[in-house]
Amino acid sequence: MSEQQIDTGRRRFLTIATSAVGGVAAVGVAAPFLASFFPSERAKAAGAPVEVDISKLEPGQKVNVEWRGKPVWVVNRTAEQLKNLPKLDGKLLDPKSDLPQQPEYCKNANRSIKPELLVVVGICTHLGCSPTFRPDLAPADLGADWLGGFYCPCHGSKFDLAARVYSGVPAPKNMEIPPHKYLSDTRLLVGDDK
Repeated sequence: MSEQQIDTGRRRFLTIATSAVGGVAAVGVAAPFLASFFPSERAKAAGAPVEVDISKLEPGQKVNVEWRGKPVWVVNRTAEQLKNLPKLDGKLLDPKSDLPQQPEYCKNANRSIKPELLVVVGICTHLGCSPTFRPDLAPADLGADWLGGFYCPCHGSKFDLAARVYSGVPAPKNMEIPPHKYLSDTRLLVGDDK
C-alpha cells in the first residue's frame, strides 16, 4: 500500500465515533444545566401553601407558621383589641392601608377576612427584622399611645394589632398580609386564596 492511499472506511468510523463521544459529552454537560431551570421538590414545598390548625388559638394569643421561608403570624385579637384599633388612626402612617401590602379582601379596618383573626408576615418593613408581639397596653418603654401590637427592637419601628405602622418610625409601610383563606372554622390556608 502506498502512502497516498487513504482508508475511507476507517476515516468514516473515526469521524462517527468522535461525533458520538462528543454528543454524549454535550448531553452530559447540558443535562444538569437544564435541570437547574426547574425547581426541586424541596423548593416547590417551600413555596407551597401551609395549612394551619387554629382550633386551639385563644383570644389574645399568636401562633407562628413558616411559609416561603418567612414567619407568618396568626393572631386571635380580643374584642377590646379590635375596639382600640380605630383610636390609633391619627398616629399611623397608612391607617387606611392604601399601599398594596395586603390582598384586596383584607383592605379594611382590621386588615383581615375575619375581624378577630389577623394573618401577617412577621417581618418588619424597614430592614427585615422580626418584630416582637407586644399585646400589653401602654408599657413604659413603648409610650402612652401604645395599645398593643408589634415592636421591632432593631430600630424601634412600631405596628398596631392590624400590623399598621406608626408615623415617625423607620419602617416605611405596613406589614405584609399574605394571601390566605379559611378552609373551615378551624383550618386556615396561608399562601393560597383561590
